[in-house]
Amino acid sequence: MTIQQLLKTAPITTLLLASFIGLFIMQILTGVDANNPSTESLLNWGANALPYTMQEQPWRLVSSAFLHIGLMHLLFNGFAMYFFGQIAEPMFGSAKFLALFLLAAIGGNLLNSYVTWQDIIAGTGQPGISAGASGGIMGIGAALLIAALFKISVNGMVLNLKSLIFIMGINLVYGFAVPGIDNAGHIGGAITGLVIALAFAIGYRQRLAVALQNAAIQQRNFNPYQTSYQYSSQYSGQYSDQLNNQGHYDAEHNDQSPHLGTNSTEQDTAFNDHDLNTPNTHRDTANSVTDIHSSLDNSAAHNSSIKPKALKKASFIWQLLPWIVTLLISIGFVWWWQDIHQQILQVLKAIE
Repeated sequence: MTIQQLLKTAPITTLLLASFIGLFIMQILTGVDANNPSTESLLNWGANALPYTMQEQPWRLVSSAFLHIGLMHLLFNGFAMYFFGQIAEPMFGSAKFLALFLLAAIGGNLLNSYVTWQDIIAGTGQPGISAGASGGIMGIGAALLIAALFKISVNGMVLNLKSLIFIMGINLVYGFAVPGIDNAGHIGGAITGLVIALAFAIGYRQRLAVALQNAAIQQRNFNPYQTSYQYSSQYSGQYSDQLNNQGHYDAEHNDQSPHLGTNSTEQDTAFNDHDLNTPNTHRDTANSVTDIHSSLDNSAAHNSSIKPKALKKASFIWQLLPWIVTLLISIGFVWWWQDIHQQILQVLKAIE
């Protein structure tokens, strides 16, 4: 996929990749080592660090997601964002995708700070720094897992659940096997992505159910009944047979009339009665056909009076559900930051 195609399909993904690369280039131009940046330079460029993030600089929860520790770190996260983003952004929408990435990154950094703080209290850890888009990317990957589980399609294709589980599993195992990887950031980002995507999937399922019901209603309204009638050939056939038989009988009667004896008058009278009854049969047949037409017209008039069933509307709450959950998560993150912040202040006051 070219840059133009990526920009058209997934504009937020393109902008995120451009911001990662642009920030890294700016670091290099200011003298930061491309492979092993120093702790001081990382702090200057917005890395996540407990003493700073949980004190007066909470913006590091976001800025650290755009900062990478060396070229290989950037390449790894850049490729992951490229492959996940071009699928997830068209599926969730650009606005939800951006909110998903940012909240997953914040959730990962908050969990990292919380774990670090708990280790410091327990005397088993010390403050460190973390940076990278891994938390946000893990959130996107977890969201795609939910999409595959709920069989949400993108461009007519359904994601492979087993493949996504395999990829996410490799990332988590790699994080625990290799030292220096922010496992808390990965797990926090993944959990955040799962919760947001679950709200999106539930709303998607509810809207899809209403859409299928409306499709069935439209089909019934368009073709409410289907009936075929067979009567004309039957009656016309009977009438033709009667006429043919009558004509054959009349011909025989005319041929034999010169040879008739004393009973000729009675026979003529019988034949005349038969000739008189034949139009009555025709008339009865015509009346029967007319009655059938009248019955059909009444039936059609009755069916035309049936009003089409109204289409259902999906509840607006299902469209708002992902944003409601996003808002609740944001409020929860603010409370979480405040809680850790107050704990740090209390410890510092006790030390003084």
